[in-house]
Amino acid sequence: MSITSLLLGALVGLSLGLTGGGGAIFAVPLLVYGMGLSAKDAVATSLSAVGAISTVGFLSHWRRGDVELRTGLLFAAAGMVGAPVGTWIAGLIPQTLLLLLFAALMAVIALVLWRKTGLVESELRPAAEGRDCMAAGPSCERDPAGILIMSSCCAVLLVVAGVITGVLSGLFGVGGGFIIVPALVLFSGMSIHRAVGTSLMVIVLISAAGVVSQIFAGRIVSGEVTLLFVAGGVAGLFAGQAAGRRLSGPSLQKVFAAAILLVAAFVIVRNIFG
Repeated sequence: MSITSLLLGALVGLSLGLTGGGGAIFAVPLLVYGMGLSAKDAVATSLSAVGAISTVGFLSHWRRGDVELRTGLLFAAAGMVGAPVGTWIAGLIPQTLLLLLFAALMAVIALVLWRKTGLVESELRPAAEGRDCMAAGPSCERDPAGILIMSSCCAVLLVVAGVITGVLSGLFGVGGGFIIVPALVLFSGMSIHRAVGTSLMVIVLISAAGVVSQIFAGRIVSGEVTLLFVAGGVAGLFAGQAAGRRLSGPSLQKVFAAAILLVAAFVIVRNIFG
């Protein structure tokens, strides 16, 4: 079990390092089918492990100046409100249905990532003054120095995206990087590199709120599995960050989307025919 936990944690860490958070979506299926945890206990353990691994990644990005603290804190505060709501919803859903819903979410994410490959990689321009909140492209303005101007429209978009991320985190045990990174790029005009670092900070805070709500809901966090998962995950994280600096963004995103789709198909087959 020790070797399995380390290897599975390394896979999640590798994905986190490559994508800035989206790799956490693999944690629950790996814990359920690789470690034999129940779906709901896997959610709690996933949040603990992903939060710890993301902390290491966030600190690494912060030292390089690739984190926007103010923007990330607003997003995270909204997410921390949504996390207990997701935990409450998860308590009402049978395990098999929870896993099938999780697989459906994975499939949707994979398709969106595949279609939006070019958008996420691009360095988006600051928004034009007076842009409508729902218009395409960045909806927040930046001053000549690149500092975000927090208008009411910008704040609303970031808060809504944060709450949605928090609900999904509490419901499925995911960090939400697959929402956070595109939202920061598309809504705030943040560069992809800063969005990855800021996303990791947001994941740390939302995961912490999710773990607390899971414990209060009676879920079990496996200490041994979590520690081994984190140890493997930290090694995978640094390997992923090193590889990510050498790989093409669009190609990497397509491979990641394909991997998510394959895992979703496996979860669906196991729960319908298993």
